[in-house]
Amino acid sequence: MFMAILVGCGGGGTSDTATTAATGTTTPSLLSIAVTPVDPTVAFGVSQQFVAMGTYSDGSTADLTKTAKWTSGGSAVSVLFTTGLATGKASGVEIVTATVGTVAGTTKLTVKAPFVAVSAGSTHTVALKVDGTLFAWGRNQAGQLGDGTYGDKLLPTWIGIVKTWSSISSGDLHTVALRTDGTLWTWGFNQNGQLGDGTFINRPVPVKVGSDTTWVGVSAGQAHTIALKKDGTLWAWGANYSGQLGDGTTIDRTAPVQIGKFTNWTAISAGAKHSVARRADGTIWSWGANASGQLGQNSIIELHVPTQVGIDTWVAVSAGGSHTLAIRSEGSLFSWGSNGSHQLGLTPPEDVLLPTQVGVDTHWAIVKAGGSHSLAVKSDGTLWAWGSNSEGQLGDGTTIDISPPRQMGNEMTWLAIAAGLYHSFAFKADGTLWGWGRNLEGQQGNGTLISPVLVPTNLP
Repeated sequence: MFMAILVGCGGGGTSDTATTAATGTTTPSLLSIAVTPVDPTVAFGVSQQFVAMGTYSDGSTADLTKTAKWTSGGSAVSVLFTTGLATGKASGVEIVTATVGTVAGTTKLTVKAPFVAVSAGSTHTVALKVDGTLFAWGRNQAGQLGDGTYGDKLLPTWIGIVKTWSSISSGDLHTVALRTDGTLWTWGFNQNGQLGDGTFINRPVPVKVGSDTTWVGVSAGQAHTIALKKDGTLWAWGANYSGQLGDGTTIDRTAPVQIGKFTNWTAISAGAKHSVARRADGTIWSWGANASGQLGQNSIIELHVPTQVGIDTWVAVSAGGSHTLAIRSEGSLFSWGSNGSHQLGLTPPEDVLLPTQVGVDTHWAIVKAGGSHSLAVKSDGTLWAWGSNSEGQLGDGTTIDISPPRQMGNEMTWLAIAAGLYHSFAFKADGTLWGWGRNLEGQQGNGTLISPVLVPTNLP
């Protein structure tokens, strides 16, 4: 944090005061301007009132807020009015300056995006705002929204009063999240123990899982959950009929169970009935259901323990309904598993048992596998989609399946994506949240059940 104070000299000569010849009186010269608050942070769309205090040569001070000329370093981040009121316009950092004559004072204004994370489940959506608050909307028959009811919500609903949420993931009928204190919380459907609270009881409000405060990652599948701890260990619980927990059995678990002994897991993704994870050495591992080859092991035999996929080095991986997407270290895109709806981005529409490169581009940055569709963002911020489009979940204005990957619109500011069962969400660099696809359960959060939404539409 810093406050830059620019000092100017008024009146000429070496004196710090100005003399009025007719009366012999002196007028104090303005020496400096201090702008407060110092280096504030606001959310997108939120205003910040600045105050300019001047210090004069005689030691006096005066409020110059209404007389100073206010400017900002650029128009992209904030709009500054003559009264010193700045409004966040896009995420970023800008210098705010108050000037009187030749004297100026500055401070920094940091604008953070309103949404920092979004997750699309089967028929519900959850989103995290920059202030740590959590919102959810859509289907709620099992309490997966976490608002204490079992009623569907057509608009984003604030979940509780907590403002310390840091990470979220939505599954089929359950939701999981982390708080900044490292605790893990779950809610919703619990028939298979996917909430990890030691019971099979549904929970319509967030329930803390154990007492551990070292959780750093979590991912919800169809009916199972996997998570990472700070020490790099991997944990899982919930449905295990296909070995998707990776503990070597097919027994459901109602509480977190450590998977293997490795302590270098860095990323995880739970699909419908299979799981994938990445280790610090860049290798990816898979386990669980494999009827469509979604494990990438050149077979259709399910695996009950994590098994390495090939020998390549990877930077990202995502598990979908029955397919998997990954980005290799040089930025190329690979896919494998079910391809009946072209979700692999490959032709012909046949299942693929081994990681297979999609096109020749090496600029892929983010991938998300949905039920039977796929989303990605390239390093230039463009959005791409392919696969099933029966509910408009690709966002191209049609309901026609797409393959190979196709760019959606011309925007180059996409930052994050979420692929659900039949709907999609994403947010841009300015923090605005956009959704498209199925909405029969209110998962678009636009206050209606009009479905489908065929193109990315801003959620106010």
